[in-house]
Amino acid sequence: MKPLRRRLIFHFSLQFITLSIGMILLVFALFFLLIQQISSQELRRNFQAGILDCITTDTIIENGEAKIDKKWEKFLRERQMWAQIVNDQGHVITSSNAPSSLPEHYSVGDILEIKETKHFSEFTVLTKVDNTYKKDHIFMVGYKDTQQDILESFVKNYNLHGQISETNRAEFEEQLKKTNGTLHIINKQGDIIENIGKPMNLKKYDPLDIVLRETAPGIHSTKMSVYNDPSSDKIWILHTPKKKDKNQTLSIMEEYLIGFGIVGAIVLLITITLSSWNGFRYGRPLFLFTSWLERMEQGNYDEVLTEKERKKIYRKNGKVRMRYRLYKEVINAFYKMAEKLDASVKERAKLEKTREEWMTGISHDLRTPLSSIQGYGHLLESGHYDWSAEELEEIGKTIREKGDYMLHLIEDFSLTFQLKNNNLLLSKETYQLNNLLETIFNRFSDDRTLQDYCFHFKPIHKQVEIEADRKWFERMMDNLIFNAIKHNPSGTTITIGASESPKGLQICIEDNGVGMDEETMGQLFERYYRGTNTDEQIEGVGLGMSIAKQIATLHGATLEVQSEIGKGTKVDIYLSKASSL
Repeated sequence: MKPLRRRLIFHFSLQFITLSIGMILLVFALFFLLIQQISSQELRRNFQAGILDCITTDTIIENGEAKIDKKWEKFLRERQMWAQIVNDQGHVITSSNAPSSLPEHYSVGDILEIKETKHFSEFTVLTKVDNTYKKDHIFMVGYKDTQQDILESFVKNYNLHGQISETNRAEFEEQLKKTNGTLHIINKQGDIIENIGKPMNLKKYDPLDIVLRETAPGIHSTKMSVYNDPSSDKIWILHTPKKKDKNQTLSIMEEYLIGFGIVGAIVLLITITLSSWNGFRYGRPLFLFTSWLERMEQGNYDEVLTEKERKKIYRKNGKVRMRYRLYKEVINAFYKMAEKLDASVKERAKLEKTREEWMTGISHDLRTPLSSIQGYGHLLESGHYDWSAEELEEIGKTIREKGDYMLHLIEDFSLTFQLKNNNLLLSKETYQLNNLLETIFNRFSDDRTLQDYCFHFKPIHKQVEIEADRKWFERMMDNLIFNAIKHNPSGTTITIGASESPKGLQICIEDNGVGMDEETMGQLFERYYRGTNTDEQIEGVGLGMSIAKQIATLHGATLEVQSEIGKGTKVDIYLSKASSL
């Protein structure tokens, strides 16, 4: 038990230590996501817009003054970008890496021009309004879009009716090669008219392709510039490879590291303490479960708890003690498991008894015809009798009938195992239900050997089609009808009918015979529950009802039996409305 105790304490301690580490990582992740989620997503999709969001988030404005963090100033210088913050009066309150050509004050017209065209002077400018303070401010980030300038120069110098002029094509290709890019000229439908430069896996532009690439350029492998040529109604698109950039820290997190470290250390200490305590507290009840399992292994299912263990777990008022309350459901589960195991042992004994009865029935059914065949064989072999032709014919007929009976019995054994292992394949076709049932009815009503029974047929009031394997459907019906014949005396009325019910299509086989008790009705579909003999019909052997039920199941149908001693028996076959038989 001691090694088990140590393992349990170790596992619980490891679990809680892992939990504490996860808590620390979760704290970091939550803070990081809280500050960076929006900006990082925007930065990945649109680099320049993401930079603007980061500067807007990290810059604090106090008393009309603002200071862009040095890290962002360095970031802007490295990428030849600039930033300005403009107050509500149009005055620039701070700037970073801004060229001297930029003004220190913007007019209403300047702001509107930047907002509408996203350009000012020679720069592409992105803007964002910050209204978190009493007075609004505009953050601006600008940069030179050299690729757009190159594309516009291509259009100006080499455009001839919306295509590259043949006289200047060689010169153009040389200029394009310097950019290591690809030029696509497309029509309004997105079809590529000209494709010059490095090959790309792009056959056609969908209506939203260009807009999506401009909105989220960061998720694509190339940088794209677009020029809409109104004179030729063509669109020029220049793709160039993106330059690989070093990963940059997108926000200032150093000031939080010390605080996170202290909080993490405290959380870790508390977690280790709790893990040690809980490892001992929650491990103790597990030893009780181990002793229960040992008793159950020995088959003592009726003694889950000893008296001593019961006092440990339960109070005098019958409630579970606090230390075991966490395992209340587990304790109840042990009781239920013990009950199920006890029931399974009894069920196994019952199945063993049924198997013996089944083997007895099989032996009886085979011994009877074999005895007759053996007896006739001895008589014929002895030579003490002179047999007439009629007698030999009668002996041969008897031997053939007994052989046929055994052959059908063996076939039923084979069919039973096929059904049990789901190896019987059905070949379904569509049939009129009334026609199919009437064919089966006529086979019994026209049988001269069954003239002592009265058969009736009640068709369904309308034509209904079903899908069934005719061979096995008729076998199922034959077995059910022969069961009604062989267990009832002469003069019994047997009715075959069909109707509609809330459960679906209903086929009914009803007799006014002797009926059966509850025990027989409950075991009706068990193999060899009710024996037979070779003087009865071949189709009525002890496997018939079991085979009928399994065939019905394969067709998606259910069987229900109603019976009362002295009043007869009714067997209903319900066919699902959702999936007809």
